[in-house]
Amino acid sequence: MKRTILSTLIFCFVIAGFANPDGKSKINILLTEQSDASILLHEASVYRNKQEQRTFVIETLKQQASRSQYDLLECLEELQHQGAVDDIESFWLVNGISCGATEEAIRFLERHPDVMTLYRVEEAQWIFEDEATPVTRGNGREITQNLLQVNAPQVWEQGFTGAGVLIALIDTGVRLDHADLEGRLWDGGSEYPNHGYDFYYHDNDPSDDRGHGTHVAGTICGTGVSGTQTGIAPGATIMALKAFNSEGVGDETHWVAAMQFALEHGADVMNMSLGRPQPNAAQKLMMRQASDNTLAAGVVVAACAGNLRQMQFMVPPPNNIYTPGDCPPPHLHDDQLVNSGGLSCVISVGAIDYDHTIAPFSSQGPSQWTDVTAYNDYPYASGSATEIGLIRPDLCAPGVQIKSLDYHTTSGYTLMDGTSMATPLVAGAIALMLSKNPDLTPAQIDEILEHTAVPLSAHKSNDFGSGLLDALAAVTAVEFESVIENTINASIYPNPSTGNFTIQCEGMKQIEVFSIDGRLLISIPTESPVQQLKGLLNGTFLVKITTTNGVIVKEIVKL
Repeated sequence: MKRTILSTLIFCFVIAGFANPDGKSKINILLTEQSDASILLHEASVYRNKQEQRTFVIETLKQQASRSQYDLLECLEELQHQGAVDDIESFWLVNGISCGATEEAIRFLERHPDVMTLYRVEEAQWIFEDEATPVTRGNGREITQNLLQVNAPQVWEQGFTGAGVLIALIDTGVRLDHADLEGRLWDGGSEYPNHGYDFYYHDNDPSDDRGHGTHVAGTICGTGVSGTQTGIAPGATIMALKAFNSEGVGDETHWVAAMQFALEHGADVMNMSLGRPQPNAAQKLMMRQASDNTLAAGVVVAACAGNLRQMQFMVPPPNNIYTPGDCPPPHLHDDQLVNSGGLSCVISVGAIDYDHTIAPFSSQGPSQWTDVTAYNDYPYASGSATEIGLIRPDLCAPGVQIKSLDYHTTSGYTLMDGTSMATPLVAGAIALMLSKNPDLTPAQIDEILEHTAVPLSAHKSNDFGSGLLDALAAVTAVEFESVIENTINASIYPNPSTGNFTIQCEGMKQIEVFSIDGRLLISIPTESPVQQLKGLLNGTFLVKITTTNGVIVKEIVKL
């Protein structure tokens, strides 16, 4: 299996750019005017809740793009009329435009006063893990070893399953009819009837044609109805955003488009078990700018560190980590402060074996950003005590022989290796944390995850980061009652109850009742401050109350 990953990696380095049959090459144009995400984050912090913060950031970025791209888009439209340009696509998460252009148009556009940099788009392999070993179903009580190793079942016992948390899965798509994902896929309404979108082929069908995305989705929220519990957050919801073809190939424009979609449609977390090896400076700039602005919008990303450890003879540190996994975290660890720099939304994830040794493929940090003029931070010099680069990854999780969903069938399971398999454990753990306190910021999430990780080295290292993910310790460290109860006063009585429950809360908009494994059982829209809850069978349930002031989750028991 590891030999297959290695050979695929060697192949990816010889993929070159391509020209369209009509003589046009796809290009990315980054405009001179780019947002300062640190200022944007500071300005957004004055808003009272995360949704208002996100809305402010999105609208600010869109307004910047609309204003600053106006002249350039007029120029591109004229070139399109002349047949020199086609497929124009504007972006706001990064202030940029992609299009197909002739050589003459490219030379002309390079001289436009609003253009900071222009480069030819090179499709490359972003998804590498592909060799899978089918395995038998469990007996209905099996919990996969990776979930046990990070103490996930103990979190479920506390009543936190990720219910109400939406995770954008940017990957090769998802097997939408797998039984273990039933009820766990985003409702996109009539506009997006298939639970997401395909940004590679630009259609409404994000179905998986490689298997990678389905496996990752299963590690996030597979419910185990087919026999094996694979999902760390079985109550969370997946938004399927396909950005790569059946070979795991794509480019950063598909990735940025998927991120924009996730932000606009309410994703709380993004999982990126993907990455571009050895991007050029312009590609790095585009991907870090997108990650910086996502942080300003208040959304956190779990991204894989990469699978290049065995390729260090060709790709040594500080270039061994995939981008965007080489972008900075939302919170700087104390060990990083000797060489501090900017922040972004990315929590970078490495992989270990079940005996706590580093996986032989898991990429080795650090990364550095002195090759990107706009940032020029995290310098690295081998052997230096101060220029240590950016420590990557931030933490690690099991990533070897991981059992999860098989995309070939509607009920099967398979084994896969990779940092891609470790990353969704972290994304799912974040969902568990957010189901306890939806108001956590990316910086708080990262700080808690790193400080509660099981140390596997004396300091934060370029192998293990801060250590092994401990979902139970992370969720336990999240303050819930003190944060939520002070702003939302909700009561449910009697509790426990042998009959009906009465919910009393000012400003209620919706009441949702979830089973302990995260299945939505009841949804009640309401404008009344008092609501009766009827018809529950005996058991323990989670009640999510959405109000004009925010969200609160409470546990109830029916006897």
